[in-house]
Amino acid sequence: MTAGTPAALDVGKLYAARLQAARARPYLATALFALHAVESRQVPTMAVDRHWRCYVSPVFVDRTPVEELAGVWVHEVAHLLRDHHGRGDRVARERGLTGRGERLRMNIAADLEINDDVYGDGLVRLRGAVLPGHLGLREGELMEDYLRQFRLGPGLRELVWLDCGSGADGLERDWDLGPDGAHGLSGQERDAVRFRVARGITGRPGSVPEGWRRWAEEVFHPPQPWRELLGAAVRSASSGAGSGDDYSYGRPARRSAAVPGAVLPGLRRRPPRVCVVVDTSGSVSDAELGSALLEVAAICRAVGGRRDLVTVVSCDAAAQAVHPLCRSAGIELVGGGGTDLRTGFDRALRSRPDVVVVLTDGQTPWPRRRPPCRTVVGLFPRETARRSRSEDDPEYRPDGPPAWARVVTIAPGGH
Repeated sequence: MTAGTPAALDVGKLYAARLQAARARPYLATALFALHAVESRQVPTMAVDRHWRCYVSPVFVDRTPVEELAGVWVHEVAHLLRDHHGRGDRVARERGLTGRGERLRMNIAADLEINDDVYGDGLVRLRGAVLPGHLGLREGELMEDYLRQFRLGPGLRELVWLDCGSGADGLERDWDLGPDGAHGLSGQERDAVRFRVARGITGRPGSVPEGWRRWAEEVFHPPQPWRELLGAAVRSASSGAGSGDDYSYGRPARRSAAVPGAVLPGLRRRPPRVCVVVDTSGSVSDAELGSALLEVAAICRAVGGRRDLVTVVSCDAAAQAVHPLCRSAGIELVGGGGTDLRTGFDRALRSRPDVVVVLTDGQTPWPRRRPPCRTVVGLFPRETARRSRSEDDPEYRPDGPPAWARVVTIAPGGH
């Protein structure tokens, strides 16, 4: 090679690194080998698009050891498996985030989500890879959570080079080949890859990081139409008049001008507080309890990802402890006896929520009085049986949810 001639892509080194990545993370092998490498001198390192192409800088491959390249392969495929491009698009719409600066912030937040799961156990961390601890943040959170916790500034100047491509934040790049370009995967093929990887993860209990296990669980229980309805019902309830409203002197009322010498507080909207009451009685199956935990995560997303504003009460004939939904730690659902969700309502209302969400099969007495906040009921369906008036009769069916509750039926084929 003569002086000044651009280096050719070292394909052998690149693919050796991919093989090393597959050996270190065998449950990701299907996804790693589904990526099609595209040589590009426009990308700073390696980047992906939403169609599962991996754009590779020859200069970057030439100067990076195989051990570090293996970690980059896993990093990039993690963006695609976790749908960071689709999630980035949704967050941008919901929060009004525009411009390359906000997309860079999404890329950083997506990296924070996956980097604590990528490295170690045979994979070397790339120099410059950002971890939550570098920004003083906790590990184990999601991209949407991290986005709320940092802003771009002088302290992040060293990350301006970061560009994992449209597969990491949803914003198309000049080098993208687009949906009609060669070697891209169709939507059906992408879903098939995700499903096979998820199946491989669930088949390796105890040997996979928590973030990947959580992802695999969601892949096996994809969003259903009734889940969208449940989320819409929660959003509607939390945005109604009086929900999430409070007075603040930080934003004086406009009518203060009519009262000289006085500053009147203005009405501001704060994020809604949601309390989820989960029916843990003996008539609710383990599968339905697992579904309930997934609905808690969906409810959290419906209110903007603020886990600190969501609490969970498990209830059979008596209400159990209130669990704040912090991080991704498991929530213990205690119960198994009879059913009386009136005690769950009482416990939930002590925290003065804006919305109460009840996940139940409906075989319970209901409060006689309408709660002072909006109520949404996610109902696990039951076959119709004759109605008995005696609660001691095994075929006893109490009245259905009251008219003041917004009811969403959770389809039996959803999980």
